[in-house]
Amino acid sequence: MVQSAKKGRVQMPATKDFALFRRTRELENEIDEFLNKISEGGLAFRLGVQIYMNHGPTAEFEEKLYHVNSLENTADTLRRSIETKLYSQTLIPESRGDVLGLLETMDSVLNLMEGALWGFSIETPDVPEEYRVDFIELTDRVVLSVDELVKAARAFFRNIEAVPDHNHKVMFYEKEADKLSTKLKRAIFGSKLPLPNKVHLRSFVESVDNIADQAEDVADRLAIYTIKRTV
Repeated sequence: MVQSAKKGRVQMPATKDFALFRRTRELENEIDEFLNKISEGGLAFRLGVQIYMNHGPTAEFEEKLYHVNSLENTADTLRRSIETKLYSQTLIPESRGDVLGLLETMDSVLNLMEGALWGFSIETPDVPEEYRVDFIELTDRVVLSVDELVKAARAFFRNIEAVPDHNHKVMFYEKEADKLSTKLKRAIFGSKLPLPNKVHLRSFVESVDNIADQAEDVADRLAIYTIKRTV
């Protein structure tokens, strides 16, 4: 029935009903709200990096940092509530472990976005002007990968046939982020900046790029969960 999970490519049968939720509306709403926090975190993260690159560690940048921090706290609360409901009400027992694994790894994506912004806030790296556009473009591609991951996760609960298409886009944007990350690091280490500055800037390139890497890892897990629900 299902032949391949490589990079999210899964063939779906046409007739079977794969809707995960039928009688658990409250749980479904909480998962929707949790995914909303991840998506909103991506938007706030992108604005935060844009502000830092254009204006430095301003009050407006700090506002975006605390916005992401607040979203992360709310997402943690929602995740714990969902976990409690799944166990205490014995909901969707056949998929419980996969749903919990998905939520925990999705949460880690938001944690990485928050951590990257904290890094900018605490260490206030001096980013030369010639690298700022690439930092912003790298962030755009990272957030696009996160957006597609959120869509894939929503599809897992409602329209599982759409998961492979969204997963494929996660992989695409992750690779685009890798290309830009490599380009940026080559430019930094090919410059005349002092070595400590180069190493410092590299750590920030990687802190942003790692978010797309994590999104790809979650998409790989999601591909396996999808296969398990369709066999």
